[in-house]
Parts: sequence; structure tokens; C-alpha cells
Amino acid sequence: MQLSYNNRTALVTGAGRGIGRAIAETLGAAGVRVICVSKNAESCQSAADAIVAAGGQATAMAVDVSDSQAVATAADAMIKEFGTVDILVNNAGITRDGLIMRMKDEEWNMVLQTNLNSAFYWVRALAQPMARQRWGRIINIASVIGLMGNAGQANYSAAKAGLMGFTRSIAREYAKRSVTANIVAPGFIQTDMTAVLDEKITAAILQQIPLNRFGQATDIANMVAYLASEQSAYITGQTFTVDGGMVM
Repeated sequence: MQLSYNNRTALVTGAGRGIGRAIAETLGAAGVRVICVSKNAESCQSAADAIVAAGGQATAMAVDVSDSQAVATAADAMIKEFGTVDILVNNAGITRDGLIMRMKDEEWNMVLQTNLNSAFYWVRALAQPMARQRWGRIINIASVIGLMGNAGQANYSAAKAGLMGFTRSIAREYAKRSVTANIVAPGFIQTDMTAVLDEKITAAILQQIPLNRFGQATDIANMVAYLASEQSAYITGQTFTVDGGMVM
């Protein structure tokens, strides 16, 4: 099946590395104009440059997605330049792991602010233009940890579970305007975050994955590419786990 996008514009947060960069590059290769957003100006510019070098269209914008005003200002600039952002991929995320009894307020708040609140800020700013044109795709990148929970990751799990509830609510709010909202929940994917795991932890994780391997960032990007396409028009409010069978 050939996916179609009709010259749409996509915003991908956390596009500077890992899953976000794979998503940005996959959409760029498919002919989507991509706005690469990251807090780090150098990394998001690198992602945009790679898309352009491969023959696509991309621009970079450094934004602290945890800052409500910074998001509002950036969204206004995007709408002025592009008219609308048709596809919104909320991928930006951080971890600040620790047991509840030792977790500091700032570690809890920082993760919720970046992983959950940022999605609210972007949707609030960009969903109405989508609704006015009666076409839009909102894709929020959660995690299987939001479904399962994980010791030492209460903040991360709470943020990702909250993202799932948030997505189902906006799916209902905007369905009549042909704006869909879906969730992709990655399992353990080979990224900078998983590269630091020691052999013992890695072996324990692999025992929980029927396919007995970590996924690739492109596995997530391919799912996002489908949900961003014209062909996904009748899918909304759903959670897609891409996890090698870890959560069945």
C-alpha cells in the first residue's frame, strides 16, 4: 500500500535524536514538510539538514516544549509561515528515574512537564487550525510503561498513562472535524536511553519480549507514518503498542 500525504506539514517534537529523528526522517522521505523541534538547536538543525540532504523539505526550530509561553510563541510563528500544521507528533520526553521515597519534587514535575504538559500546550495551540480545515492528525508517543508501570519510574509512567487519557479525550473532541488523535506506545527500542542498560538488566528485559530483541526507532516511525497518512482516516482514539509482543 502506498501511503499518501498531499503535501502536508508535520511538526515532530524531540526530533533531534532517537525515535523523534527517525519519525522526522521517515515523514520527510515520504514527501511531508517537517518542522523539527528540539530544545537543543544543534540537534534539531542536524535532523532538518539530513532531511533536506535526502531531498525532502524541513526546517528546524529550537523550543523548550515544557515552557507554555515558548510553545505558544513557536506555534504562532509556524501558523504564520505555513498556514497550519497538519500533523502533530508529540514525541519529546525525558526520564528522571528513582524510587518514590527518594524522588524529589523537581524530578516528578520535570518529567510531567516535558512528557505530558507539552502535549497539551501543542494541541491547544494547533488543533483549532486543523479543525477549521477539517483535517488533522495528532499522534502522541507514549510507552508500554504507561500501561504496565515500572518500579523506579512512577513519574514517567504517570506521564505516559496521562498522555493516553489525554489523547482519547481530544479524539472525542475533534472527531467531528475529521481530526484524529492516536497513541503509539513503544516497548524497548534501541536508543541512547536503552544503550546505558547493563547486561543483566538487558537480559531480564529480553525475557519479557516474545520476539526476544529490542525494536528499532524505524519500527515506531513506520507506525507513525501510517497514522499520519490519508489512509488512517477512520482510526482515532487508539493505542498501538509496538513492543515485540511485550504487552499482549
